[in-house]
Amino acid sequence: MPITVAKHAGFCMGVQQAVDRTLAAAGEAKSASLSCFTLGELIHNPAVVSRLEEQGIKAVSTPEEARGALLILRSHGVSPDAEAQARASAARLIDCTCPFVRHLHRAVSEYSRDGAPVILIGDAKHPEVIGTSGWCHGQVFVLSSEEEIDALPQEAGQALAVAQTTFPPEAFGRLSRRLLQRFPGVQVKSTICSATAQRQQEAAELAASSDIMIVVGGRNSANTLKLYETCRRHCENTYLVESAADLPPHIKVNSQQRIGVTAGASTPDWSLKEVIDSMTDMERMDQALEPQNEQVQETPLAPEAQAQEAPAAAEAQVPETTQAPEAQAQTEEAHRPASSFMDEVAANMTRIRNGQTVTGKVVQVTDDEVCVNIGYKSDGLIKRSDLVDENVQVGDDIEVEIVKVNDGEGNVILSQRNIVNRKVWAEITRKFEAGEFVDAVGKEAVKGGLLASIEGVRAFVPASQLSQRYVEKIGQFVGQNMKLKIIELDDAKKRVVASRKEVVAAEAAQKKAEAWARLQQGEVVKGIVRRFAAFGAFVDLGGVDGLIHITDLSWNRNVQPQDVLKIGSEIDVKILSLDPERERIQLGYKQLQPRPWDNVEEKYPVGSVVTRKVVRIRPFGAFVEMEPGVDGLIHISQVALTRVNKVEDVLTPGQEVTVKILAVDPEAKRISLSIREAMEENLMEAPAEIPGEGDDFAVNFEDEINSYTDGSIGAETGVAAAFKKAAEAAAARGDEVSEAIQSAHTEEN
Repeated sequence: MPITVAKHAGFCMGVQQAVDRTLAAAGEAKSASLSCFTLGELIHNPAVVSRLEEQGIKAVSTPEEARGALLILRSHGVSPDAEAQARASAARLIDCTCPFVRHLHRAVSEYSRDGAPVILIGDAKHPEVIGTSGWCHGQVFVLSSEEEIDALPQEAGQALAVAQTTFPPEAFGRLSRRLLQRFPGVQVKSTICSATAQRQQEAAELAASSDIMIVVGGRNSANTLKLYETCRRHCENTYLVESAADLPPHIKVNSQQRIGVTAGASTPDWSLKEVIDSMTDMERMDQALEPQNEQVQETPLAPEAQAQEAPAAAEAQVPETTQAPEAQAQTEEAHRPASSFMDEVAANMTRIRNGQTVTGKVVQVTDDEVCVNIGYKSDGLIKRSDLVDENVQVGDDIEVEIVKVNDGEGNVILSQRNIVNRKVWAEITRKFEAGEFVDAVGKEAVKGGLLASIEGVRAFVPASQLSQRYVEKIGQFVGQNMKLKIIELDDAKKRVVASRKEVVAAEAAQKKAEAWARLQQGEVVKGIVRRFAAFGAFVDLGGVDGLIHITDLSWNRNVQPQDVLKIGSEIDVKILSLDPERERIQLGYKQLQPRPWDNVEEKYPVGSVVTRKVVRIRPFGAFVEMEPGVDGLIHISQVALTRVNKVEDVLTPGQEVTVKILAVDPEAKRISLSIREAMEENLMEAPAEIPGEGDDFAVNFEDEINSYTDGSIGAETGVAAAFKKAAEAAAARGDEVSEAIQSAHTEEN
């Protein structure tokens, strides 16, 4: 056939993924009763856009038009502002931006973070260029010709020069060289899609060796137009068609014409196939209309020859009736030509070819090989290493593949592994197209990622696709069972690129959705403490994290999260509030712990004396910790026997003091304490312990106190004066003053 199709024609990886994800999204939107839109045409191909519309996927020009619906960002990408508007308007957003375009966005964003300029080589009106410009933080210069380079201002001299991902590599190289001639300080970074460069080179080589070149794709596709221009430079008879109906009628598809066919990255396989099938039909029609060769006429015999031939012919036509049917059959068999007999035998034998799958019967088993009868003139041999089940027995029927019809010695070489591998590859392809996960085992850590095995098929997992966080030691995944999602599959090269990160993200999203559906405000659930922050602790509730604010950790106010909880411990928490829109869960821990103020009246009865530590000093008094979560207040008037101006002059935090409980109010959470009354009580009991003193001393001492507390002077001064006079009276009688009275007297002075 004179038609040659470029190997890399049609959908590129990014476009194929975008179309597949869009079709899958349409199904999800239908299930959720949502409308489905794309922000602009998904790709620049009218046939594809028309088919998407048949599936209910329509294009809109602004995010507001998709409010409350499912919105898809096309492969060309958008600016950060447009993405933010889309997220705010749509009920759900799916980003189908091409990976190469995302790489371009990151490159310009990082370089221009401090306001540095960017030179973008491409079509200023193309959606990809418009979207990429939005990722630049400084000035952006868009150009596509040498004249525009000459018009650049001097501030472009320190810019980063990048290219639209579908820009022709040859043109980018030419413009880059001219740019560096004028601005040596410019940094040039090639951001052209590798598939674009490969497609352009392949198209140029095919066009150079063809008489006619057909480029299939949308006329509004920049990639297809650049491909057309490349082919046009090498083949004058180059035609751009969107479908088979656009094929020029004057094209003659025959053995004298060499025709090359390629397609843009936005051209679907079925559209390319339609064009090729139409050209094949044209070729067959041209062959049918060619003049048929004249048939050779038989030369008639001369009359004499005819006369001689007639008796012989008549004799040959006389039937032999004297022979029995069996004898007649034997005679016919004996006189049958040898070549006719062998042809019949060959016709009754199986015809085989390389790659064919057949079912045969095991006729012999050795230590190394198994001989299988496949109905061919010679049996097939299969090595035990190529058997799926090595325990085969003579007489077993097994399915095998023809590896070689003849190995040079007349043997047919068979295999079972190829069948299994083909089935495995078909299953992997199906799961890739359906977006399903596959089971894999990590095999080897290599530069840039991990090699994994998917049912015997090798797959590469880039380091960036191993986890949602940076992976320092890739070797930790070797020997580990894991689920992967295939993100790239090359059927020709049998190459598989997979992602573990997307599986982890999908599973986390599923767990989160299940957790939100399960959790109810007010219920008590179990969780695992994951991390601490200055404002509280985060607890994993099985797919979603909740926060225990520091005020809900403990009834004691002066605690840190690590004082109450431990990382990795399982605890019971109470759900205080749920906010699905902001994805926030407020948890309580102290609410499940005993309240310190419960039974406080029983634990601290009024009039009892206890020893505790001072925890805080305030201008009006000092707080004493009775127990965690329960504080009592010593008013400034109760901190000493004498009047004080500042609490700090008498007490310090951490100091142990003996206090008397004056009042307890559980509802108001207040306990009134007094150091003064505790000291007075001790001093009142002190005289009874002084040796040599009788009851009359105690009575006189009490009378003295009463005489000094008649209201004419302050109570504190009256008590001190009573202590002093009692001591002087005791000294006059020659008695020793008790240590307690002496201490109080010294304190007063």
